[in-house]
Amino acid sequence: MTFRDADLVSNVVAALDKAVEPGFPYRLMHVCGSHEHTISRWGLRSLLPEGLEVIAGPGCPVCVCPPHEVGEAIELARRGAIVATFGDMLNLPTNFGSLAEANASGGDVRVVYSPLDAVALAARNPEREVVLFAVGFETTAAPVATALGSANLPDNFSVLVSHRSTPPAMELLLGIGDICVDGFIAPGHVSAITGAEAWQRFPDAYAMPVVVAGFEPEDVLLAMLLLVEQINRGEATLENEYSRVVPKLMSSPAVAAIDAVFEVSSAWWRGIGRIPRSGLALRRELGSRDARERFDVHFEAEQNDLPPGCSCHLVMLGKVHPPACALYGRKCTPSSPHGPCMVSQEGTCFIWYTYESEELPATTQGDAS
Repeated sequence: MTFRDADLVSNVVAALDKAVEPGFPYRLMHVCGSHEHTISRWGLRSLLPEGLEVIAGPGCPVCVCPPHEVGEAIELARRGAIVATFGDMLNLPTNFGSLAEANASGGDVRVVYSPLDAVALAARNPEREVVLFAVGFETTAAPVATALGSANLPDNFSVLVSHRSTPPAMELLLGIGDICVDGFIAPGHVSAITGAEAWQRFPDAYAMPVVVAGFEPEDVLLAMLLLVEQINRGEATLENEYSRVVPKLMSSPAVAAIDAVFEVSSAWWRGIGRIPRSGLALRRELGSRDARERFDVHFEAEQNDLPPGCSCHLVMLGKVHPPACALYGRKCTPSSPHGPCMVSQEGTCFIWYTYESEELPATTQGDAS
């Protein structure tokens, strides 16, 4: 398959124009920052027929990382540990400050590109405690689990876990009365770990069409077309558009590694609240590698965990587009983020600020108050 082919895009767009029934709204949601990046970077919304809308859900792990977990990482740095984390976590604003500010004030916070980088950092600094602040969905959890399962792990290495699982958040969205979604575009990279069957619960239990999609413009547009066709037929099935990468069944080695190290737990999502069975926690037998247990650091979640005036919660729930927030592009920009959705390249506000036209509507449906 040739990607970014203008003729193929034109054909899919023409098929969408034909498939979308006039006067009948189609609201599709993705839950992946990379999908939003593709949609916005390539201007796909401008190609869609009237009546077809695609909105962004909670698909950014940095955005949903709660302040109290960042506070725990900052506390560990304050106590003298080397805190290793991924680069887009550094500037996440919280009431505890940011990791970048902790580093500037004397803490030791370092950027790593993989969990194995953090393991190597611990091996090079045996006299220091090294804590990996592990943030991300299943895609990141798998390599973290692999690192924890490796032989000869340095004694001074531990993990502050902040992993989240996407499907429970999608189930939460279906239970919110003022959110109307007709179909889900499932994230390809998560599905590459879990297998496409991880989304089977949605057509089975909720009669919700789902298409697993890749990240080229053709992938996303074709996923939209498949969903529209399902909706028109009154069907709800799981389709795998990204079959060149995503297996039907769970990817055994990755899932086995996750299951060996983590157990399912409830987790707090910033701006959304506690979602049952949406997080991962280290198994008890790995308590010596759990930074919270190792250093007795346990901060409590806060009910109001967004800055005043920030509408990131509405953006992540798909109720509004970023321009609806009074802070967007004014007090809140990528160079000076006020809310979490403007920090990471996976954040919807960051992506819109970078690519989207402000002429697009601010709200995704009706009154979003």
